[in-house]
Amino acid sequence: MLVGTVTKQEGIWWSAHCDIAGIFTQGKSKADAMRALADAFEDVINRPGFKATVTTLDGDEVRVEASDPALLLGVVLRYQREAHIGPSSRNAYARYEHGTSMPKLDTVQEILKAVAPELALTVGPRKGPLAARRRLGARSTASRAVPRSRRA
Repeated sequence: MLVGTVTKQEGIWWSAHCDIAGIFTQGKSKADAMRALADAFEDVINRPGFKATVTTLDGDEVRVEASDPALLLGVVLRYQREAHIGPSSRNAYARYEHGTSMPKLDTVQEILKAVAPELALTVGPRKGPLAARRRLGARSTASRAVPRSRRA
């Protein structure tokens, strides 16, 4: 379920929108605007058998429900990703999520800002025994595997 709003505009027009999904429309009456909002979701999702319904809540708020909530959630996630990261990044973003591609640092910073604004990308000195060996110029023991038969 999503929450949207239907508000009276000047003249005979009513606006209907669901900000979280980026769906905006209008109608000549409140009922017409609510039907238009449901139709807009159905048009965006464009799947056979998918049905959206819009019902009144309190005040200007309306509830948007769907025959398949997963498809409704998909619209929200896609819109939010596009709003915060950009529409051209869809395939790249999927590759980042699956670990098949490494984004540039500025892209990582953009993604973090969109999905976790309380986090920051920082670069600092390495810590721990591996970093100490690297500073001293020694080779990592990880690169020199010892056969099981020779281990103590």
